Amino acid sequence: MNRWHCRVCALPLAFPAPAGRCGECLASPPAYNRSLIPWRYQFPVDGMIGRYKYNGQHKFARPLLAGLADYIDAQLAINHRPDLLVPAPMHWMRRWQRGFNQAQDIAEVVGRRLDLPVNAHLVKRTRRVRSQRTLDRAHRLANLQNLFRVTGPVPPHIAIVDDVVTTGATARALASVLADAGAREIQIWALARTPG
Repeated sequence: MNRWHCRVCALPLAFPAPAGRCGECLASPPAYNRSLIPWRYQFPVDGMIGRYKYNGQHKFARPLLAGLADYIDAQLAINHRPDLLVPAPMHWMRRWQRGFNQAQDIAEVVGRRLDLPVNAHLVKRTRRVRSQRTLDRAHRLANLQNLFRVTGPVPPHIAIVDDVVTTGATARALASVLADAGAREIQIWALARTPG
């Protein structure tokens, strides 16, 4: 579990932060308000996500998806739930190679469990970019410049859904375009968070 973490970005911390936020979220607040991410990206969660994401072995994701839905259900009162779940978009070519968008799959499963609508077409990628896996934070942010475009009306309260938050660059970029389009409260929901 991700026991001690920044309330905003869910960065794992060695001990509880007095302000509830990590130094980066205090110095440079993102466009999103809160992250709900139950696990740290470490054994055995990292292997389960890898088999699900890269090998299409959905059986490894089932306990994680059920656990995420239970975690969110316990954390959020009914009246604090988002109007819409928006999965992190994937370029069509990568989706074709992988066979599915894991963020959309997660959003649909959690949406069904919590009775929340999902819109996988509200945000589109404008181009294909280098894989984020090998990039540091600065290069990830540069890689994502002007990458996302909102395609329709945006409700006031949104949750962006993804599998893993690494540096938070994708979450920041998505939240920024959604906030510019009118979202007032944005949350990040994911299975796991890396230490940085």
